[in-house]
Amino acid sequence: MSEPTPAGGHEPPVTPVPAGVPDAPVPPAAAPEDAVPARGMRAIEAEHFSFLDAVGGVRGIVEAVLPGLLFVVVFVASGQQLRPALVAAVAAVVVAVVARLAQRTPVTQALSGAVGIGIGALIATQTGRAQDFYLWGLLVNAAYLVPFAASALAGWPLVGLVLGLFRADGPLQAEGSWSGALAWRRDPELRRRYTWATWLWAAMFALRLAVQVPLYLAGQVAWLGTAKLVMGVPLTALVLWASWILVRGSTAARPGPPRTRPAP
Repeated sequence: MSEPTPAGGHEPPVTPVPAGVPDAPVPPAAAPEDAVPARGMRAIEAEHFSFLDAVGGVRGIVEAVLPGLLFVVVFVASGQQLRPALVAAVAAVVVAVVARLAQRTPVTQALSGAVGIGIGALIATQTGRAQDFYLWGLLVNAAYLVPFAASALAGWPLVGLVLGLFRADGPLQAEGSWSGALAWRRDPELRRRYTWATWLWAAMFALRLAVQVPLYLAGQVAWLGTAKLVMGVPLTALVLWASWILVRGSTAARPGPPRTRPAP
């Protein structure tokens, strides 16, 4: 069956394109309005880096900082009484989780903070020592330090393994695979940069332990709480940015396709 023609039975004239004139460029597709900002390690491979988005936005920062801040302030203001400080920290976490549930927003970040605060409060309640509120955080940093350092030494940097899961050809995508998650290992430059980024993360965990463990052993609760706040979100954001510089530097260094010039 022939294609329908306009009224009159004649095809519309087709304007020929002169030789040597390139096709009109196709505008890029607009980004979806509800695009989720790259957060955490996923920010390392984002096209543009945002300190605020990388650490969860303003709300994420408040949820991460407020419980620990309240613990230190109330502990000092109450004459170093443990119970009021624990109540203030736990209350801040409960309010954050309830608010997210009421607004039907993702509670993952708030719940992860709630678990740490809850475990710390439980340990401190059992021992009666305020510094034990931070014991769980020290153990978590030690637990992260070991695999990050070991993976970098073994040539399987953990930063690359984690980011590989979220790649377009990674196993978390509909058409991805585990082999796609490891495709970066065929790029020596990218593998080297992933290794350096992994060492950055290992250094962050080691630095936290080096500063905070002596304060914990000395029972310097106020200084320990202050160090934890300073070496928490701000230091994490700095390491994310430095990792982004390393990894994106590798991407930027790769030569792109040669540019074609229109004929004169």
